[in-house]
Amino acid sequence: MSQETSSPMGLFERYLSLWVALCIAAGVGLGAVFPWIFQTIASFEYASVNLVVAVLIWVMIYPMMVNVDFASLKDVGKKPKGLCITIVVNWLIKPFTMAALGILFFEHVFAGLVDPQTAKEYIAGMILLGVAPCTAMVFVWSQMVRGDANYTLVQVSINDIIMVFAFAPIAALLLGVTDIIVPWQTLLLSVILYVVIPLIAGYFTRKALDGTGNHERIAEFTGKVKPFSVMGLLATVVLLFGFQAQTILEKPMVIVLIAVPLLIQSYGIFFIAYAWGYLWRVPFTTAAPAALIGTSNFFELAVAVAISLFGLNSGAALATVVGVLVEVPVMLSLVAFANRTRSHFPATA
Repeated sequence: MSQETSSPMGLFERYLSLWVALCIAAGVGLGAVFPWIFQTIASFEYASVNLVVAVLIWVMIYPMMVNVDFASLKDVGKKPKGLCITIVVNWLIKPFTMAALGILFFEHVFAGLVDPQTAKEYIAGMILLGVAPCTAMVFVWSQMVRGDANYTLVQVSINDIIMVFAFAPIAALLLGVTDIIVPWQTLLLSVILYVVIPLIAGYFTRKALDGTGNHERIAEFTGKVKPFSVMGLLATVVLLFGFQAQTILEKPMVIVLIAVPLLIQSYGIFFIAYAWGYLWRVPFTTAAPAALIGTSNFFELAVAVAISLFGLNSGAALATVVGVLVEVPVMLSLVAFANRTRSHFPATA
């Protein structure tokens, strides 16, 4: 994976918070003025999966999956500490703290502000975010802190493999705790559609491009398709906020209520992983990406599963969309913090 010398981010990524904000405004505005357009798009679904959203999510995920290098897994044993932090935080801490925060806020702190059924849907959406560690934008965050690109690939590769087997069981377990019936068939179908198939497609694309061992072809290819990934994200944001336009306009405080536990979760998880890396004397180029991976979410998958399980206009779908709104500015602030504290970590193992 190549590093850009002039800037670790392109125009779209550099001002991603602005583009997301504009797309949110556009989605809400269009959804309020032309609701029939979004109702028509919502009707295009098969097996509880919206086809338009599925295509856009595929556009987002596929270019990043090309970056996943399974050959790099042979290097796992050389630096086990960073990988240990990533796995423990992503799979043994993050899903359960997210569920706990959701239950705390929507069944207790905000109990008088939201009806019980809607509260359960918000909790479900938050759980889906917590069970989906980042596999796409993490490459951008890693570049911004000048992290070890190869090791980031190892972390993402391991995460993807674990996700294939662990996402559905952990999500079902935690959703079950909140008394929500889990349609396993839809959940597993979503994992196959949004993780397994893109991962396989990325693998064969990478193999075809890198047949001679020349990584420059992969970098050139991903550089060309990266703008489509970001445009897919922005188009998805427009659609998702268009679907939720009436709810947002009628209950704007709901966005704030959902954002509160998500913000606590994001900053809390980062500092758990980052402090662990500091105390364990993990090199910054490994510790920073490990913490950022744990903090960032695979919101494409969370949004897709929320829509599949609970519907386009559900509270669960809205909660995952708020996750998109919260994530970008939070991650940018954490990248800035990490860069300022780089000197407190060892340069090498």
